[in-house]
Amino acid sequence: MVVGYGASAKATVLLNYCTVTKPQLPIVVDSVPLKWGKWIPGVRIPIYPESDFLGLHADIGLIFPWNFVPEITAKNGDFVGLGGKFAVALPELHYV
Repeated sequence: MVVGYGASAKATVLLNYCTVTKPQLPIVVDSVPLKWGKWIPGVRIPIYPESDFLGLHADIGLIFPWNFVPEITAKNGDFVGLGGKFAVALPELHYV
């Protein structure tokens, strides 16, 4: 399962442009409490607390705010230690 990481404006634009659907990306997590329980506009993918990320047992965490990749990967060492991978979509899809 792929889980989105960071419900940023970048995520909204990319997901809508690529017409990503909820079956393809069922959840996005974010650190901002005001976003929890809301949806990514247009694609209607729900936003969960960042603290739920590890418990979702994702195979891939798709990082949307690519300017925060070092911070996100640094604080999620447990995810990587359990075999999870992080990916970034732009400028081309790649693993970090």
